[in-house]
Amino acid sequence: MITVSIIGGTGYTGVELLRILSNHPKVEIEHITSRKLDGKGITKVHTNLKGIGNLDNLIFKDVPIENIDSDFVFCATPHGVSMEIVPKLYERDIKIIDLSGDYRFENINIYEEWYNLKHTGKLRSIYGLPEIHREDIKKEKLVANPGCFPTGAILLLAPLIKEGIVEDRIIIDSKTGVSGAGINPSNTTHFPNINENILPYKLTTHRHTPEIEEELKKISNRNVKISFTPHLAPITRGILTTAHTFLNESMERDDIIGIYNSFYKKEPFIRIFCEEIPKLTGVRGTNFCDIGAFEIDRYGRLVMVSTIDNLVKGASGQGVQNMNIMAGFKETEGLLFGGLMP
Repeated sequence: MITVSIIGGTGYTGVELLRILSNHPKVEIEHITSRKLDGKGITKVHTNLKGIGNLDNLIFKDVPIENIDSDFVFCATPHGVSMEIVPKLYERDIKIIDLSGDYRFENINIYEEWYNLKHTGKLRSIYGLPEIHREDIKKEKLVANPGCFPTGAILLLAPLIKEGIVEDRIIIDSKTGVSGAGINPSNTTHFPNINENILPYKLTTHRHTPEIEEELKKISNRNVKISFTPHLAPITRGILTTAHTFLNESMERDDIIGIYNSFYKKEPFIRIFCEEIPKLTGVRGTNFCDIGAFEIDRYGRLVMVSTIDNLVKGASGQGVQNMNIMAGFKETEGLLFGGLMP
């Protein structure tokens, strides 16, 4: 049994962590922090969790970082806030899963350029994509949980990049649910503005672009160039990513599928679809990444699709997956459940 605290338990990623961890057989939730909701019951705020585990007995607390002494701490805080909190936990050898972008980049200059924030100092961390960095995750005490878009995109492209069978320039298009914008409403996410509408945004400047690029460069050891454009869709949760690549050599569809089946054959949260295109409803509420399509056109363009739940595999679920690896638990502990069809 381990103790776990969540710093920032009021947002979507915080409530997903509570939902998942409340059913984890080897976790005791210790602190859920909030300044604004200090003293308020967890299930008074997150009513969907009423009657689940021990959550009715827990309250939000404005706990000083120095008073948190859990085995694991999840930082579900905005970009820029984690770098103020994480060093205080790091120096006390507490294991940390940070869901912000503050520790995802090896090169701080890239972070400062794309996030428009001054970084206060790099700590030793590992990029928390288990399917790529599992062995390193086991040994580290600070894991930088990947962004939601990068999770779907990197897992979609990693086998091809590793094999070196596609050109170095790749185009990625993603459709995302409104929950990806966070719990605070805005003019963009206002229901009348997004309902029955699809909104492209940050067409060439989304800050997840260098994160995807950096990881694919590591996997391929080549200068991969990523062009990424996200679209906000009128759905609550989920990301559907379409990647367009050009093959370096003539290959059959079955050969591509074989590469993916081999690359991910031992991965519990990767599902390869050979005969159909993955659906968002198939992964909603789950920690799965579904990959499929694998269509090749007459010019050698390979088109593939992945789907994830942006709040689970794209955030909190992957965070718990990383915690399981770091704690030496079975990787699927508390995470193996199907999608919310239809």
